[in-house]
Amino acid sequence: MDLRKYAAELIGTFWLTFMGCGSAVIAAAFPEVGIGLLGVALTFGLSVVTMAYAIGHISGCHLNPAVTLGLTAGGRFPAAQVVPYIIAQVIGAIAAAALLYVIASGAAGFDVAKGFASNGYGEHSPGHYNLTVSFITEVTMTAMFLFVIMGSTHGKAPAGFAPLAIGLALVMIHLVSIPVTNTSVNPARSTGPALFVGGWALEQLWLFWVAPLIGGVIGGVVYRGLSSEPEGVVAGKK
Repeated sequence: MDLRKYAAELIGTFWLTFMGCGSAVIAAAFPEVGIGLLGVALTFGLSVVTMAYAIGHISGCHLNPAVTLGLTAGGRFPAAQVVPYIIAQVIGAIAAAALLYVIASGAAGFDVAKGFASNGYGEHSPGHYNLTVSFITEVTMTAMFLFVIMGSTHGKAPAGFAPLAIGLALVMIHLVSIPVTNTSVNPARSTGPALFVGGWALEQLWLFWVAPLIGGVIGGVVYRGLSSEPEGVVAGKK
């Protein structure tokens, strides 16, 4: 058991959750200089790019249970390591949400009930999209995310550019799906904030586990079926 891999996944998922959700909670609508939807989308994408270069060679930089499961379905990752990776990712996301709560609660008028970057559907969807549409969106976005990951880390893909392709894919995913579900495509990222919001966020959390995991498996299997070339590794892992 290589604990370095699990520690890297914990730290990396902490970074993604803290920076991505932090940009939404603290900076998205900050008076006069708010970064808005585009800024939040870029922050999520950049968090993956930076960590891919930082820990890709240690753990593969999954940062996401759906990615871990999808890579396993795609033949890129051993099944025996799926559960430890997911545990590390969820712990990292919860730690990030805890720190974000401490920081955000220092502002006058902070109210965790306003959402705290949680994902939701129906009345808790930013655009009030229903459960069915939200489920379809999360499955589709996660499947395509895995497709990009599998392709950009393929043995014959241009070397060194996988983190950029993966990060940009996540930016695009957020640009389209923030209005629908506040964008999950990552069960760990969804779990952290939901634990602090409680109530509706925990009640709806099932969708943001089930849909991304299904999407991840679909993306991994579809790419594996299309590609017969020698396979590469995730974000520089060797």
